[in-house]
Amino acid sequence: MSSANASRLASIYLVILLCVHVVVHGFVTQKSPHFHVKDRHTGSSFRSTTDDEEITVNPIVASVKVSKTVEVFGLVKQMEAEGEIVTSLCVGEPDFPPPKCVLDAAMAAINEGDTRYTAVTGTADLRNAIANDLKRRKGLEYNPQTEIVVGNGAKQSVYQGILATSGPGDAVIIPAPFWPSYPEMASLVGADPVIVATTADSGYLLTPEALRRTLEDHPNSKLLVLCNPSNPTGGVYNREQLEGLAAVLREYPKVVVLADEIYERLVYEGECISFATMPGMFQRTLTVNGFSKAYAMTGLRLGYVAAPQKLAKAVTTIQSQLTSCAGSISQAAGVAALTKVSDEELENNVQIMKGKRDYVLAELEKMPGVSVAIPPSGAFYVLPDVASYFGGDDTELCLELLKKKKLALVPGSSFGAPGTVRISYATSMDELKTAMSKLAEFLDQQRS
Repeated sequence: MSSANASRLASIYLVILLCVHVVVHGFVTQKSPHFHVKDRHTGSSFRSTTDDEEITVNPIVASVKVSKTVEVFGLVKQMEAEGEIVTSLCVGEPDFPPPKCVLDAAMAAINEGDTRYTAVTGTADLRNAIANDLKRRKGLEYNPQTEIVVGNGAKQSVYQGILATSGPGDAVIIPAPFWPSYPEMASLVGADPVIVATTADSGYLLTPEALRRTLEDHPNSKLLVLCNPSNPTGGVYNREQLEGLAAVLREYPKVVVLADEIYERLVYEGECISFATMPGMFQRTLTVNGFSKAYAMTGLRLGYVAAPQKLAKAVTTIQSQLTSCAGSISQAAGVAALTKVSDEELENNVQIMKGKRDYVLAELEKMPGVSVAIPPSGAFYVLPDVASYFGGDDTELCLELLKKKKLALVPGSSFGAPGTVRISYATSMDELKTAMSKLAEFLDQQRS
């Protein structure tokens, strides 16, 4: 054996001995000020001694506000875990279960092994069902192969729609009151949320005049977010109002519209008309919808966006890098929802919800200093004005109400409507009666 080979073997043998020593006698302790590794025989886990201040997060994330709805709901759950009984009207979730055929379809998918990845845009069966539903009820024709993208809930579809159309330097127009996630999503993509005030007398609906002024003041506007029916007001745009907005937008051809129509099957008077049906608006509208509200499938996380191919392709690209596809089991349930649940069954739920709305409005009318200018005609929310209490501080009102009466409502200021509170009546009538009694008692105590 040559001396070179002998030297090489000796080096290898030394390395092996060192490795054996580490395995048998424990890991070495390093003296780095930033990372300390304990002896494995002590049972201690690896622990970094890096100061938390040295770790930073993306400044965009640091600027995003926590949803007040989620925050209040989390506080409610914490109180309940501690044994307190809380009446909560803060979350927009129907109290009825999904239709039986939907649950049966989900179980069948599990039992038949339908648990694999699907195409990023969703199964062909679901996309075809969505396309057929939009054509039958809305008169909208989309190619299910290229113009429909199924996602993990309408919330994901909204975010991806904003990301696909807007970025740094762009303005995203958001009428107030608004769903709190809209402006935060705009900020997350680097765009500037532009909040447009509306009035109670107009039912908190965006007017053509306000839209024109905003577009003139913000020539960098790229996207208009239009929630119809509205969360948190329950307001619904009629055809004339939508045509007025479309007439203004035709003068600004570069502005895209994200039409969030997740509540469109929950309308009590008239109908909810899709914005994409307005003349000249189809090619520039992303229509977002889902299964959480009408079908009570909140936990199944299933939604979609329907849009012209160019926009749908952009959304698909984003989703392919974020979550890939929606759950296959949820998609099977979605097919059943669109193909097996009758319009009559859904209408029955609407009438039940309308009865709850009417009850809440009647009770609010009895409370001094509380007003609802225009009754909501859709969704399952009401946004009463309570500015005569606590000096208009709606957050303080909600915190005191939760503390003293164990009743959870969401401050209207988090929706861009200070001096109001949002009440979700998507719960049992017994719960609503308890809630209205607690609210009336609380407000009486404030006046005395």
